[in-house]
Amino acid sequence: MKIVIAGIGGRMGRAIAQVSGPEFTVVGATERAGSPLAGSEMNLETGAGLVKIRVLSDPAAAAQSAQAWIDFTTPDATLHALHRLLDTPVRSAVIGTTGFSPEQEEKLAGFRSHFAIVRSGNFSIGVNLMLRLVEEAAKALSIDWDIEISEAHHRYKLDAPSGTALMIGEAAANGRGRQLSDLAITNYAGRHEARQAGAIGMSSRRAGGIVGDHETSFASDAEMLTISHRAFDRSIFARGALRAARWALDAKPGLYSMQDVLSET
Repeated sequence: MKIVIAGIGGRMGRAIAQVSGPEFTVVGATERAGSPLAGSEMNLETGAGLVKIRVLSDPAAAAQSAQAWIDFTTPDATLHALHRLLDTPVRSAVIGTTGFSPEQEEKLAGFRSHFAIVRSGNFSIGVNLMLRLVEEAAKALSIDWDIEISEAHHRYKLDAPSGTALMIGEAAANGRGRQLSDLAITNYAGRHEARQAGAIGMSSRRAGGIVGDHETSFASDAEMLTISHRAFDRSIFARGALRAARWALDAKPGLYSMQDVLSET
């Protein structure tokens, strides 16, 4: 399977290349215009050995012989890439980019008639199982069980709460038959009011090289249930992304989640 990796100079870009086995061939790689890597040739470490590849800033030029696009960059870069990919052979995309605004979400959804897009804030198998468990717990426990979601990532992560924390929040809200936007508390600073029943609190930490910690607590007056996930190695996200790319190759155009991938593989 021929893939292009966007943001090859980033943590996830390198991780995806490193775990790509013999069934994947990295035929293209991109970096933003102005990056020291853009326009250079690099010896890329892949699961199948070293590959010499030219890093380009134009997604269309990088994807001329590709089947799938894998993108963990920024919302603007992802949307620009999908637009440029319309005139290439690529018909499937794995999107791990987070931090989309509502307007950007709408633009992203507009590409679902052109590509089979698997989009997730977290491609870890464990995290996606956690989502199911959180939804079931929220459904089973009454509204007097408060829900708190905490997450921690490395110092360079830009968005907060993380995309994964928002996914967990949505799972909890779904379990209670509500919308997360109606229940979420993302900043306790300066609040001078009691917590409302049913609210879903969210807190973030950014420090050091933390790969990704997520914890969901359900607390009543008498007991507390905690569901947590800790990532030790970024390769778990890379392996999940490649699994999604393999699945999307045979999928019809549309917008899919990692839950779709796991339920059919």
